[in-house]
Amino acid sequence: MTTTTWPFGTDADEHDPLTAHRIAVTHSHPSWRYLVAFDRESEERPTDHEAALLASFLDEYKARWYYPSFIATMAERPLDVDGGANGVIFHKFGADDWGFRRHSFTRGYTWSVVWPRQRASYLAEHPDAKDVHAFSLLELMDRIHTIVDHQSAHWVEWKAARPELFGGAR
Repeated sequence: MTTTTWPFGTDADEHDPLTAHRIAVTHSHPSWRYLVAFDRESEERPTDHEAALLASFLDEYKARWYYPSFIATMAERPLDVDGGANGVIFHKFGADDWGFRRHSFTRGYTWSVVWPRQRASYLAEHPDAKDVHAFSLLELMDRIHTIVDHQSAHWVEWKAARPELFGGAR
C-alpha cells in the first residue's frame, strides 16, 4: 500500500479492525464506491469468522471481475474502490441475521432483504413471499451469487477451494 494519508475522510473509519481486511466501515450511503463495506450503524459487529468471510467475498469479487493490473491500482489505496462498481454494503441486524444494499445507477443504494422489524407485516401482506427471514452471512453471500436458482460456478468453486473458511459449503 503506497498511500500515507487517509483519502476517505470521515466516509470510512480508518482505524476499524475491518479496514485491515480492506473492508470499508462506513454508513449506508457512502460517498465512495467501495467494493465491499460494512455498515457502521449495524446492530452488531461481525465475528472474527464473519470478518474473514467478508474479506474472502471481496477477494472473490476482485478475482472474478478485475484484471490484475487494476487490482494493483486499487491496492495503492487502503480500501478497494471503483467508481463504476455496484459495491455491496453489508449490515448485521443480529446473530446470523444479515442484510445488504447495493448501489443502483437508477435508484441509488437499495436494500435487498426485508428488515427484521418489517418481516411479519411483509409476510402478512405477501404470504407466498420467499426468503423473508434472517440470513446467516454465508447464506446471504450465496444469495448474492445466485441467479434464479443457480449459484455462480465461480462462487461455488471459490468456496470449495477454501474449506477451512466455508466448511465445505456448496
